[in-house]
Amino acid sequence: MSASVQWDFEQPIYELEQRLRKLESSPDRSPAVQEEIRQLKRQWTETVRRIYESLEPWQVVEVARHPDRPQAPDYLQMIFDEFVELHGDRAYGDDRAILTGFAKLDQFKVMFVGHQKGRTYKERPLCNFGCAHPEGYRKALSKMKLAAKFGLPVVSLIDTPGAYPGIGAEERGQASVIAHCIFEMSRLPTPIVCVVIGEGGSGGALAIGVGDRVAMMQFAYYSVISPEGCAGILWKSNAYKEQAARALKLTSWDLKRLGVIDDVIPEPLGGAHRNPHQAASSLKMYLLRTLRELTAQPIEELLQRRYEKYRRAGVFYEAGHLVQWQGEPLPHLPEQLDAS
Repeated sequence: MSASVQWDFEQPIYELEQRLRKLESSPDRSPAVQEEIRQLKRQWTETVRRIYESLEPWQVVEVARHPDRPQAPDYLQMIFDEFVELHGDRAYGDDRAILTGFAKLDQFKVMFVGHQKGRTYKERPLCNFGCAHPEGYRKALSKMKLAAKFGLPVVSLIDTPGAYPGIGAEERGQASVIAHCIFEMSRLPTPIVCVVIGEGGSGGALAIGVGDRVAMMQFAYYSVISPEGCAGILWKSNAYKEQAARALKLTSWDLKRLGVIDDVIPEPLGGAHRNPHQAASSLKMYLLRTLRELTAQPIEELLQRRYEKYRRAGVFYEAGHLVQWQGEPLPHLPEQLDAS
């Protein structure tokens, strides 16, 4: 874990880890010391479980942004057997915020698409911190169409604060490119699996997030806007970001209950940043299970189910009552979403 990043809510964990490191580095190997180490490890496990079972939404956002959290290139290295990167959108240039290419996942040959934030101070500006330009989304869409041409499933790993909001991006059609990606993915004749592995920010996430299955890692978040952005708009102050995070219903368990996502992929004790390989193993098992299920379906049936899935998505108010498309039964909604 990065020594420079210590969340306030994890202070009891850091204190136990410091005590453990001190004891384990001690030359004293007496039975009393070994027993104390065992007790501290049990206490560490219980403390981490207690804290992570009761995280507030803003704390989930902090975990999703942890600098040691596995990113798309990390999962690519840990999960996939082969990878051949494909560059460029054949119109403007190559956006490093989007990583695309042919990959092999056990017996499945797939098209990999994912956001790339960068790890080092040098990489992050080159990747725009995971905020893609229009050419990045054009690149992603062209590679997904290539996958459909060759009958390859698409695996999309989402991890972005949002699409790049600069003037140049807007001049090159950021909004229309995102809309075009959403439209084309909705009817792409090949299986699509999307997973939010960290941050799922607004249209930047949606542009590569329309699939037959949409899942989230347990401590990721998926939201129409960042908590800071929401607080700035509604309360004119970043100080209300925690209230905004609660109101946005951005955690995996909220979104699963609301029917926005299909599955939640469990993370290791204390989050993926504490055990990236275990997190990768959980993600790999989910991808393999889902690909087996989706590739067994005829394309016509797959497209029809995808169409119905997104036609059913969402609820809206009508005359003071919550209604869902075509009278389908509503998912269980939290009390905060009543008609008042």
